[in-house]
Amino acid sequence: MMRDPEQTIGNLIDHQNASFIGSVDEEGFPEIKAMLPPRRREGIRTFYFTTNTSSMRVRHYRAHPQACLYFMDRRFFRGVMLKGTMEVLEDAWAKELIWQDGDTMYYPLGVTDPDYCVLRFTADAGRFYQNFGSEDFAVPGPAGEEPGAPEA
Repeated sequence: MMRDPEQTIGNLIDHQNASFIGSVDEEGFPEIKAMLPPRRREGIRTFYFTTNTSSMRVRHYRAHPQACLYFMDRRFFRGVMLKGTMEVLEDAWAKELIWQDGDTMYYPLGVTDPDYCVLRFTADAGRFYQNFGSEDFAVPGPAGEEPGAPEA
């Protein structure tokens, strides 16, 4: 059993060079996509990614916000799956929050490019695999909130 899920899982995530994100398509089928690591993470609850507003994944999340993330440590054959919801953010504050030098390679009009948006994933629960076994866990919410409780 993990003594400190936040630290154990956070360390695993921070050392990976890829993320896998899952969405639900228009027909209700799950789809997975490899992406760069999250641009920002807040504990193991909230993750921010960049993507194109015109992408298929954005269409999926707008129709069905149910989502998952998966991070895998190939060296030690362990991984973590987080379940929750994905929001598509197009507000200036969100775009500026994770904008980096060089992003104009993908979004030539800069931080205000209409084809640039932010995906914010909020985890409710997860499953951690290591040493030939899996362990389910709840993801703690903000201070004073029960794990998995909806945000106000």
